[in-house]
Amino acid sequence: MSTENLHKNTTSKKKNTGHSRLADNKKPATSGNKYRSRNTNPRNHSQKKAAEKPALPVKLTMLGGLNEIGKNITVFEYGDDAFIIDCGMAFPDEDMLGVDIVLPDFSYVEKIHERIEGVFITHGHEDHIGALPYLLKQRIFPIYGTQLTIALIDSKLKEHGLSGKVPLHVVKAGEVIRLKQVSVEFINVNHSIPDAVGLGIKTPNGYVVHTGDFKIDCTPIMGKMIDLPRLGELGNEGVLALLADSTNAERPGYTPSERVVGESFANLFKKAENKRIIIATFSSNLPRIQQIIDAAAHDGRKVAISGRSMINYVSIAQELGYLSVPDGLLVDMDLLNRYPKEKMTIITTGSQGEPMSALARMAFSDHRKVEVGPDDYIIISATPIPGNEKTVGNVVNELMKRGCDVVYEKMYDVHVSGHACQEELKLIQGITRPKFFIPVHGERKHMEKHAALARAMGMDAKSVLIPDIGKVIEITPDKMEVTGSVPAGRVLVDGLGIGDVGSIVLRDRKHLAQDGLIVVVAIIDPVSGQIVSGPDIVSRGFVYVREAEQLIEDARNIARTVLEDCCRKHSYDWATMKTRVRDELSHMLFHKTKRSPMILPIIMEV
Repeated sequence: MSTENLHKNTTSKKKNTGHSRLADNKKPATSGNKYRSRNTNPRNHSQKKAAEKPALPVKLTMLGGLNEIGKNITVFEYGDDAFIIDCGMAFPDEDMLGVDIVLPDFSYVEKIHERIEGVFITHGHEDHIGALPYLLKQRIFPIYGTQLTIALIDSKLKEHGLSGKVPLHVVKAGEVIRLKQVSVEFINVNHSIPDAVGLGIKTPNGYVVHTGDFKIDCTPIMGKMIDLPRLGELGNEGVLALLADSTNAERPGYTPSERVVGESFANLFKKAENKRIIIATFSSNLPRIQQIIDAAAHDGRKVAISGRSMINYVSIAQELGYLSVPDGLLVDMDLLNRYPKEKMTIITTGSQGEPMSALARMAFSDHRKVEVGPDDYIIISATPIPGNEKTVGNVVNELMKRGCDVVYEKMYDVHVSGHACQEELKLIQGITRPKFFIPVHGERKHMEKHAALARAMGMDAKSVLIPDIGKVIEITPDKMEVTGSVPAGRVLVDGLGIGDVGSIVLRDRKHLAQDGLIVVVAIIDPVSGQIVSGPDIVSRGFVYVREAEQLIEDARNIARTVLEDCCRKHSYDWATMKTRVRDELSHMLFHKTKRSPMILPIIMEV
């Protein structure tokens, strides 16, 4: 289904969404549309019976998103009900050489797959939806999300050949999905991408509130302000546990409104009146992109979009009506030369200095359509994610070498976070009044700080838990405790290989990257006990052979001596021979160079 059809199907009638808590008496629709509605009876007898039984524990198992940034996924269980909250990926660390993305370990999901009733998605960022195609290739589950989130997921499924195979349910904020004994309510929150929601999960023990990624923005560019009244109502009804975003728990005060950035853009556009403006930002930050478009239109500029993901997001957002673009404002990158530079604005990817991003290619003169120079005014509208500071710095340096004016980080208000700071986190704590609290979505330092905020607001230390991935947390009205563990960790994706790169392969890659490789090749006749050919020495990434002929000759002599000794003793155990060659060469090379290359002996038999 095209994104245009998606827009029609999700906005024309309410029958294709989950039922609102205000529409309990309406009969569920039975549409054959790919984006299906949940056919449930909101007031079924099983819930009444369940309420009469002794309360079962709520089980929470986080398979990612704790002690790390990204890879967010939580398994929720209560009695016969089980479902997944988010299914995200993470980007590789610097030591994960060659790895493309990092996935959660789905072993536990596979174990209980028959009980899982669906995947509930809080918003459309990669760290919350990026692993979905890999999970759905193993098992098909219904997906529930808001309109933009489902559209982004559908686009991702098309890339993986899963389009049309997965039930996709569009749900509006304020609506409720009923399961057997629990229900899941979508609650509007503010974030750096539209259509973000938190979840209010109603159980016989009380509500479990999962904020998703959020902030409190009283003047959002898109959508409504976070639904604080509803969160307060849940607090009055009784919140058993709160799981809240910890990303900005170290930052005091409040996160500024996105409108602050719009004001900065207006001022910066005035400063760059005689130059081309290039703005790098996150492709998913549609409110930011809308403000750039508005500033460009006000300044009489045309806008071009650069970067694959940026083009994808803008295209989907336009078709669904999230972006308002005046007719004729957008121009194709191929037509840049038809317009004066001072009348052009380019919105591009690369705000994190990614080596293959459009901005990085511009900085290193590798972009096919854009050559930057003194006539360019470049704004990096993002803060470097921890670990990306050096790559962003490299791009900034290269742009400046080419004479560009570069605005980045804290020089002006060109970026605000999509995550809540301390005062906002306290406010959510205060209005929900949970019995128990679990900080999620952050590194250890973020979760520790968030836990300290909860305790400072009067929560008992026993009511606050900082878990780790793979731990099974059980919560009853009386206590919260870790009762077990399940397989959890990271699955590395390298090219088309999923999970075939592990710690040993990464160790070898690191070894090769640091010290290089020496290959020893020899052919032996076991009958005569003679070395027929070799040993030949091949060096890759260790030394340049032509400038280290004596070292290579010494290595060849040592390898020959070891092999001849083995032949004299009629010791033709190839594994033993390789080990001896490796050990002797390693000792000699380290003694002469203080380096330890990987040594790979290859011994063949005539």
